[in-house]
Amino acid sequence: MDVFGSVADLYQTVRPGYPPEIADEIVAYHGGRPASVVEIGAGTGKGTEVLARIGAPMTCIEPDPRMAALLAARFPDVRIHASTFERWMPPAGGVGLLACAMAWHWLAPATRNAHARRALAPGGTLAIFGNRYDYADPDQGAAIQSALHRIDPTVRERPADWVHQDVVDHGRFVNVRKEVYRRDLPLDKERYLGLLRTFGPYLSRSPEQQQRGLTALGKLVDDFGGIVVLDLRTTLVLGRAGRRTHAR
Repeated sequence: MDVFGSVADLYQTVRPGYPPEIADEIVAYHGGRPASVVEIGAGTGKGTEVLARIGAPMTCIEPDPRMAALLAARFPDVRIHASTFERWMPPAGGVGLLACAMAWHWLAPATRNAHARRALAPGGTLAIFGNRYDYADPDQGAAIQSALHRIDPTVRERPADWVHQDVVDHGRFVNVRKEVYRRDLPLDKERYLGLLRTFGPYLSRSPEQQQRGLTALGKLVDDFGGIVVLDLRTTLVLGRAGRRTHAR
């Protein structure tokens, strides 16, 4: 997850946050305020903003020192564990809430659910949430996807509900459910290209491919009149460890 350290400041500036009502949804599902919160891959604190509203003692796991430095400056009361989730040792008895915002796909697919289950106290809650970026105008979306495909035809998107399916399929949690929040997010060219520069597929490409992508998409945004409107979909997946409870 340390691929983002080189753009930590930009990440904090341009990445949209999450609906604040996610905190209330987590507390209602858990059945009250959890005794403790641990966040996996906290980055600069986009998810931490929501989780801090719960009001429980929090530990954030973040292996990249540049991201962790911004996180510490923004949330001085949060304990930061500068390592990976796999190397972190949960406290005896487990934690009440284990959360992950936009980092679940960076964890090893074969073991992430098992590690998460072991980290939770009996009856504890797993909360995974993240943003998915689509386009409010289908024509804009089709043009952008076509341009990106010409630059790199190997890029593939995960299915919209892959996290929910991942948790269900691994069978480590009960009462698994999801909530979806949607909003339109208009962006001018500078902010849209800045957002693109914080995405993993962009950062993993060669400098030549990166520049080709920025040039092609910048021209498209100009053709759109200087504005791209994103259809921002936030999905929250919740699961229970151990005992079963009545789902709402």
